[in-house]
Amino acid sequence: MRKVKLGSQVLQAQAMEAKGDFVNFEGQAFYRIQKVNALPPFFMTLVSPYDHWLFVASNGGLTAGRAEAENALFPYYTDDKLIDNAAFTGPRTLIRAENKDDQSLSLWEPFDPNERGWYQIERNLYKSLQADQLVFEEINQDLQLRFAYRWAFSQKHGFVRDCWLENLSDQNQKIECLDGLENLLPYGVETLMQDRRSTLVDAYKKNELEPETALGIFSLSSNIVDKAEPSESLIANVVWSPQKPDLCLLSSAQIKNFQQGGDLEAETFTKAQKAAWLALRRWDLKVGQKVQWSLVAEVGLSTAKVHNLKAELQAPGIAASLEKEIAQSRLELESLVAKADGLQCSGNALVQSRHYSNVLYNIMRGGLFESGYQIDSQDFKQYLKLSNRPLALKEQSLLDSLPAKLTYSELLSFVQNSANLDMRRLASEYLPLSFSRRHGDPSRPWNRFSIQHLDEQGQKILNYEGNWRDIFQNWEALAYSFPAFIEGMIFKFVNASTVDGYNPYRIAKNGIDWEVIEPDDSWSFIGYWGDHQLIYLLRLLEHCEKHYPQKLAGLCNENCFVYADVPYRLKSYAEILQDPQDTILFDQALHAQAESRFKEIGADGKLIWNADKPLRANLGEKIMLSLLTKLYNLVPGGGIWMNTQRPEWNDANNALVGQGLSMVSLYYLRRFMAFMLDWISNDEGEWHLNSTLMALYKDLNLIVKEHSNKERFSDSERKDFMDRMGLAGEAYRQLAYRGELGVKEPLRLKDLHEFCEQTLELVDRSIAENRKENALYHAYNLLALEEKEAQIEHLYEMLEGQVAVLSAEKLNPAEALEVLDALKASAMYRENQYSYLLYPDRQLAGFLEKNRIRPEQIEGKQLSHALLEKDVQGDYHFKGQFRNAKDLKAALEKLALEDQAEAVDAEAKFWFELYEQSFVHREFTGRSGTFYGYEGLGSIYWHMVSKLLLAVQENLRAAKHNGASADVLGRLIDHYYEIRAGIGANKSPQLYGAFPFDAYSHTPSTAGAQQPGMTGQVKEDVLNRWSELGLEVRAGQLHLDPFFLAEDEFLQEGRSFKYVDAAGQWQSLDVEAGELAFSYCSVPFIYRKAQKAELRIEFFGAAPEEYSEQQINEKWSRSLFDRHHEIQVIRVDLPLH
Repeated sequence: MRKVKLGSQVLQAQAMEAKGDFVNFEGQAFYRIQKVNALPPFFMTLVSPYDHWLFVASNGGLTAGRAEAENALFPYYTDDKLIDNAAFTGPRTLIRAENKDDQSLSLWEPFDPNERGWYQIERNLYKSLQADQLVFEEINQDLQLRFAYRWAFSQKHGFVRDCWLENLSDQNQKIECLDGLENLLPYGVETLMQDRRSTLVDAYKKNELEPETALGIFSLSSNIVDKAEPSESLIANVVWSPQKPDLCLLSSAQIKNFQQGGDLEAETFTKAQKAAWLALRRWDLKVGQKVQWSLVAEVGLSTAKVHNLKAELQAPGIAASLEKEIAQSRLELESLVAKADGLQCSGNALVQSRHYSNVLYNIMRGGLFESGYQIDSQDFKQYLKLSNRPLALKEQSLLDSLPAKLTYSELLSFVQNSANLDMRRLASEYLPLSFSRRHGDPSRPWNRFSIQHLDEQGQKILNYEGNWRDIFQNWEALAYSFPAFIEGMIFKFVNASTVDGYNPYRIAKNGIDWEVIEPDDSWSFIGYWGDHQLIYLLRLLEHCEKHYPQKLAGLCNENCFVYADVPYRLKSYAEILQDPQDTILFDQALHAQAESRFKEIGADGKLIWNADKPLRANLGEKIMLSLLTKLYNLVPGGGIWMNTQRPEWNDANNALVGQGLSMVSLYYLRRFMAFMLDWISNDEGEWHLNSTLMALYKDLNLIVKEHSNKERFSDSERKDFMDRMGLAGEAYRQLAYRGELGVKEPLRLKDLHEFCEQTLELVDRSIAENRKENALYHAYNLLALEEKEAQIEHLYEMLEGQVAVLSAEKLNPAEALEVLDALKASAMYRENQYSYLLYPDRQLAGFLEKNRIRPEQIEGKQLSHALLEKDVQGDYHFKGQFRNAKDLKAALEKLALEDQAEAVDAEAKFWFELYEQSFVHREFTGRSGTFYGYEGLGSIYWHMVSKLLLAVQENLRAAKHNGASADVLGRLIDHYYEIRAGIGANKSPQLYGAFPFDAYSHTPSTAGAQQPGMTGQVKEDVLNRWSELGLEVRAGQLHLDPFFLAEDEFLQEGRSFKYVDAAGQWQSLDVEAGELAFSYCSVPFIYRKAQKAELRIEFFGAAPEEYSEQQINEKWSRSLFDRHHEIQVIRVDLPLH
């Protein structure tokens, strides 16, 4: 490598590799990435137990604020801009060290993103294991100085930045340090205003320094409005320091002067420019001396609060108060995670930290039951008013009789005193969750978050919100720690489903929401996702049946369920055939009616109403509607027809809408049918379905019976099957949309069992047809429709298909191993990350390679001059405005009107075929095949990898139950740990590109991990963790069989394990060497390696009980699930392998 000079300065090249380790920093546990600048900048989330949000890049670029993006301290931009803006947004530090020889100054700017090798430096990044603090450290080997700063949270004061400067040399050093924050926002700048009109915002900026305390006050001269009326800005953002500096700057204007050795002049007022708060401090640092200072920033202070803060700063003790507030913030965050069983004591520190992180992000998306099963009756009453004001008024006397505090089960018993079914429904689906927010951040700009923490009286707000297809998966993991709330989760799920068998877009405590067409937003669209409808509901039902057998059966004929009044109307079957990509009408009148009812009644206004009450259903009807809706869209041999204008799990496969067939949904339908067969196998009872749904069931039953023994469908037979099923579905929808559901009719479960068996035979044959020669399975297929034929074309292989078929409960262990072996040998395996792509990577044609037509291809064509351009080499190219065949069609139609009708008639077919030959849009699956990040080409999508791990784990446990050989079990265990090794916790920072214990959404081929934290992956990882620890619930009993738990999980040295018990109190236990500990339902479990299996349950105030079997009987399992706080600890001796 050749030397590089800048002027006379030789730049110092540094070969680096990032490494990670666990360390203590200022007495607290952190994970450190050494030489973090060896990695491309990556993005992170710091988490507060309150309403702070802070998104930060590893190069220091950040945005932060309270509650939502509109309350920002720094501009809220997308993550790429935050990384690019690190040089002038957020922390800025400039250090001048005096050289004793000639009194010259050495200038050092720690964390300068444009650093080119002026000094020999080392940059390290530390993240607390609780995810609440981040430390940036830079060591200057030439100047022998170390500088570090830490971000932390204070509920009372906001965002705290502590700084340290240490003299590492063997002589005293004279130091001047200019340190603070740049590009601070005044309060009241909306994100859209800052993004589009930031130059206008600057004109309103007014930056002031209160001289007695150096309190920086950042406000607008007035609110930015275009109306000709006054609009005072009476709220400000502030920055201050407990250690008063020598002088302060309110802008960055004098930085250049400081860099060049000049003196600074204090600034007490600046205007019409970007704000800063920069403090000058001077020290004579002794050998080994370390100095510390802090600065604090907060958003949204009124005039009175600023006066109060000034008075507080003039009193002593503020620095000590900050440290206590930071410690309290950490403790409260850790408590939230502990209540969801996120704390463990394992010999593998990365696995332990990863579980904490997974649980943290799971409850951030789905929420947490902070008080366990305890209900605050005041919140329930308020929830009832928000849901149904007339009902709350009508039931006032019952509500008044509620005690101030009661349990969830007590609440359900209490409302049985009301004859009103809506009271039963609303009480059941009442979920006292907090800490929840949509997974929006600068790397996910399409989602907007709102963190609701405290109300105006300072009381904790219980609230949750999320995309419907996201929040239920987080609830599934949460339900393992709070099993009794599974009933409420199921109520919330099915009561948000429509009369045509689908679900809305968003869900929250105060109801549901759906998408509307927004003409100015090109991303605006409407439709229903498919696969989530089945698998999410199924997993909730499975969980309920395992923990509380017979609970579901009791709900199947209880008419306390309802339908969401989403104003979408699926078109007729004939219209869907004509254009399968345009199948849903948005009923504006229905939308307006629902919104009007919402304003009048509350959240129940968005339900379908039948006269003076919501239209009723029972759980059996809800389950059957979900199943039958998928079934009447079955295309034999191909999958479930995706004809509701939305893709499935993978949004990026959006072009499959209409022409796509989902084997993924069919695999999940297969698992649903298997569950049904097992669930109702010995039930001689009956369900009561409305006559319209019963008619649909009978129609489909007849069609299925006729085809249950059919080995393979011809194209014409397939189309006939489709037509009959599709028309049956249409007949149901027409009546259902009019509210004509009819009276209840009995359906014998014996008959339903037979129907499920025959449907399963039909489904299994389609699955068999989709097995490829290489043992992999198709995920999606293409449907080509003719008047009397339906043809199926296969697409390339996808990871999603292998995950779904492994989850379908169709494959035996040997077949599962064939899939896993084939997957490892496939082009989906990305060797450098030892993990799996969503689909094989491929090289897209270069710009000059595509859209190239030889002259002989168009010889004699009259319309070539109108549709093509000729280049200097004599080749032809479609004109640039032809983005797709629709544009080409529009151009041909226009030519037909311009005296070219005869030529258009003669050549139109040719031009369409040539266009398709050039671009192969028939195989276009969506943006998944045209971009390189997210779910795109060459990208690993970690959620699907963890889904794969979960599927392997389920097959592994099934194999164990079914008596598989040791060899088969061993191979499945090998696959499990190989796949897990590819997931972050087992990787170095250099390979992962971020902190390895944090979940990230995806890893493109060109960068490290992207989109931090709030990904669906965390749910799968939590479930897998419980299985590794051997926890399995069957028939209401907890079984403990950690037969594939890694040996390194057991401690080498004893230590204390702290957890939060079922009463919400911190507790601790001593865990010895050779043991490991974790909490489950807030009860501690301690595993110990021993000669023989033994289980010991220790109680509060009662003698312990010992068992030779590794399972907990139904009585104590129920006590555990219901958090009765009777069990003190469960100790399990595991026989040595």
